[in-house]
Amino acid sequence: MTAGRWALRAASLGAALLLWQALTSLDVNLWLRFEQFPTVGEVASTFGQRAREAAYWQDLGSSLRRIVSGFALAAASGVAVGTAVARSRIAEDLLGPLLEVLRPVPAIALVPVAILLFPSNEQGIVFITFAAAFFPVVVSTRHAVRALSPVWEEAVLTMGGGRGRVLFSVVLPGALPGVFGGLSVGIGVSWICVISAEMISGEYGVGYRTWQDYTVVDYPGVFVGMVTIGALGWLTSTAVERAGRRLTRWLPSRDSSGPVPSSAARGRAGRVPRRPSREPVAAAAPAVRAAPAGAGPAGAGPAGAAGAAGAAGAAGAAGARSGAETLPEQTREVTP
Repeated sequence: MTAGRWALRAASLGAALLLWQALTSLDVNLWLRFEQFPTVGEVASTFGQRAREAAYWQDLGSSLRRIVSGFALAAASGVAVGTAVARSRIAEDLLGPLLEVLRPVPAIALVPVAILLFPSNEQGIVFITFAAAFFPVVVSTRHAVRALSPVWEEAVLTMGGGRGRVLFSVVLPGALPGVFGGLSVGIGVSWICVISAEMISGEYGVGYRTWQDYTVVDYPGVFVGMVTIGALGWLTSTAVERAGRRLTRWLPSRDSSGPVPSSAARGRAGRVPRRPSREPVAAAAPAVRAAPAGAGPAGAGPAGAAGAAGAAGAAGAAGARSGAETLPEQTREVTP
């Protein structure tokens, strides 16, 4: 990324912070009420205090551990299930209806199920994080595998490759762009659900601490939690996208316009095949038409007819000779 793009992104964040500071410091109370919002300075001061405490980093580590555990399980199982559903009719018949029934259920609605199923809140929160990322990965993988061209698979089978070779050399590499699209969506949904789960049934974590600050009316602390969640989500989604770009280096870049052809290739590409010329035959026609006019004043009578016939014969002979020189194929067709 160029320095200009970095500067533009930093300018957009700076403009948002300046607008926040102006609205809160002036206590703007129009349709939206900013009079009770903490200012940027108050949030920064509270963040500096929290950063010097061990509890803040403990909450940060707890949330990251839950995200990494749940998201890794969702990525592995989601890719496997999505590939199986897309490649096997039996798997589609067995798993497809179950997936379509469970997919619309919000992951945060599974909190009571997690409390009943798992013996600890930690395992329940990891399960909710897993459920949040699992379905986006399954759907994206299924569509990416089904969108692959069958020509690639047929080529591997023609060269003697088996089903395992097709899976690891064609299906998975070809579906990687779509898979990482689902992973990028899944990591964002995972953060939303893990924070909500920590607010409901957690003991540690950024979400749990943010909810505690809200209950004691510590609004600068609430905004510190919100900023921390946003920064963590940005970092993890960026990591997923960078991993996707590294694993799909074989894809054409948006900035590249392709290889420049050589001069010989450009010459061959710009060369137009020359068609046989018909100009001599076309030039003979006016002579044939002009012959009667030169035969006499009225162009009639035996002398005029003989002159016209002679001129026409001479022009026809000249045209035939010229056509024989330039269009040998046509001469062979009309010659008895």
